[in-house]
Amino acid sequence: MSHRGGAPKASTRVVASRRSSTVSRAPERRPEEELNRRGPEGYSVGRGGRWRGPSRPPEAVAAGHEELPLCFALKNHFVGAVIGRGGSKIKNIESTTNTTIQIIQEQPESLVKIFGSKAMQTKAKAVIDNFVKKLEENYNSECGVGKYCIQPAVGKDGSTDNNVVAGDRPLIDWDQIREEGLKWQKTKWADLPPIKKNFYKESTATSAMSKVQADSWRKENFNITWDDLKDGEKRPIPNPTCTFDDAFQCYPEVMETIKKAGFPKPTPIQSQAWPIVLQGIDLIGVAQTGTGKTLCYLMPGFIHLDLQPTLKGQRNRPGMLVLTPTRELALQVEGECCKYSYKGLRSVCVYGGGNRDEQIEELRKGVDIIIATPGRLNDLQMNNFVNLKNITYLVLDEADKMLDMGFEPQIMKILLDVRPDRQTVMTSATWPHSVHRLAQSYLKEPMIVYVGTLDLVAVSSVKQNIIVTTEEEKWSHMQTFLQNMSSTDKVIVFVSRKAVVDHLSSDLILGNISIESLHGDREQRDREKALENFKTGKVRILIATDLASRGLDVHDVTHVYNFDFPRNIEEYVHRIGRTGRAGRTGVSITTLTRNDWRVASELINILERANQSIPEELVSMAERFKAHQQKREMERKTERPQGRPKKFH
Repeated sequence: MSHRGGAPKASTRVVASRRSSTVSRAPERRPEEELNRRGPEGYSVGRGGRWRGPSRPPEAVAAGHEELPLCFALKNHFVGAVIGRGGSKIKNIESTTNTTIQIIQEQPESLVKIFGSKAMQTKAKAVIDNFVKKLEENYNSECGVGKYCIQPAVGKDGSTDNNVVAGDRPLIDWDQIREEGLKWQKTKWADLPPIKKNFYKESTATSAMSKVQADSWRKENFNITWDDLKDGEKRPIPNPTCTFDDAFQCYPEVMETIKKAGFPKPTPIQSQAWPIVLQGIDLIGVAQTGTGKTLCYLMPGFIHLDLQPTLKGQRNRPGMLVLTPTRELALQVEGECCKYSYKGLRSVCVYGGGNRDEQIEELRKGVDIIIATPGRLNDLQMNNFVNLKNITYLVLDEADKMLDMGFEPQIMKILLDVRPDRQTVMTSATWPHSVHRLAQSYLKEPMIVYVGTLDLVAVSSVKQNIIVTTEEEKWSHMQTFLQNMSSTDKVIVFVSRKAVVDHLSSDLILGNISIESLHGDREQRDREKALENFKTGKVRILIATDLASRGLDVHDVTHVYNFDFPRNIEEYVHRIGRTGRAGRTGVSITTLTRNDWRVASELINILERANQSIPEELVSMAERFKAHQQKREMERKTERPQGRPKKFH
């Protein structure tokens, strides 16, 4: 560096090197050079990790003398705190003690130099020592086991951003954290009363059934299959209860309720599920919609709540939780609870779109059963409006639909507050990997019961009619059908989008046709009113999106009309399952256009399995789509370059 005037005066300064601790002599910079390097305020960050304020106080320069600096070591992970944001902390120390402080980062510790009078040096060091002592106390308290603390990032070469030696960081003992987590779990659930789960008493007729007879009954009743998911030795599946007396002979109140409902006999899923659930075994029931899965868990749930060993007056409620994917299904399950009311058990339905304050008030009054959608229950749980600690009977209804709708995070949060030794029942219309994974996480040694094959099969009680047409003619086909409806017919018209629901509804109302509509953008009170009018028969036509394809239980629906084909073949099966329920027969009409030809082949498979007639137009559509796919594949192959491209020089 060039200097103005003559040669610079040489003086001795102590400079700490980052690579060694040796003391070396360095030429003193002229005051004006130092000022230019420091900037207008006289502070600078030294190269190689140094931070320093003015190299010497102006008074010392003018007087022509300088005290030796007070030097001491400082741990690297405290350097940033001592300097402060933008140097605010160290500037404050300098101004209050009339000193200049220089910090040079080294390994394993940084070097601190304090320039000034001896009294002020001592005062500044005392301020820094007290500050560091407080930092150490906070650091040690916050970095205890089971707590998080910020650690400097470690580079690939083992270095850290703050040059902190690994020995300065407390090691995390993960084994101890896991052990303390288990202890915390035991402490959390230690004061809860014991659970009784087994309430099953096998009837004489059921116990007399041989294995051959039981297997024959299962095969004749929708080919029921089962599996025991318990590790190790497998348990035998209980014999099915072919009558209500076989299942509930010891519970006259349940029998009285069933007789009032007028059911002739249990459905296949109920016959096989009740003996399992009443024994306290976790159950996974896989069956199509409309097979009676709701009563599979409700009846045993009532008995489970009523016969717990804790006296009713001393119980902390609620004791039963039913999670459902949609508001409509939640309201439907609550309706079933009220319909089959058992010994004064109180239930509440908690769902988004309903009056939140009213739901909170009902919970405060005390309930035995909560039927909820995951989103709203998670909201009330996080705000401490509901205590789930005493839930002993958990139901995950339509688990596949809940996962499809993205409710898994909410389910996980909810179940953190439910006691782990509960009994759990899961129902699902399908058995994909996601549902399998959920069952592995939240059920203990369950049995699984399949009604029918795991392959997608439509309900055999529904006659399926397929109309291959154009987009322009779809409206006229539906008009013709609606005009020819009899006074006893009741139909759900499924469409693909909310806007189409509103469009069709407006056109039909203008044509003096009385209808109701249902989709997710309607107010909850309007949705409930629409369903009520449709169920009671006040209105016999319901225009809906796939919101109504799951769990909507209206027994006297005679027809399902698919104005738009659904997004996948699974939803098609769920749609047409809204008719032909509870021992009745039904009819489905589906219009397909050129836009739907990708599903033609799958639809043919569904029709074949259900022994339905297949129109020639549908077969032709499937063949055209297959030829189209083959043509596209050939085009892709011909467009693909063969071998390596030639090099041009």
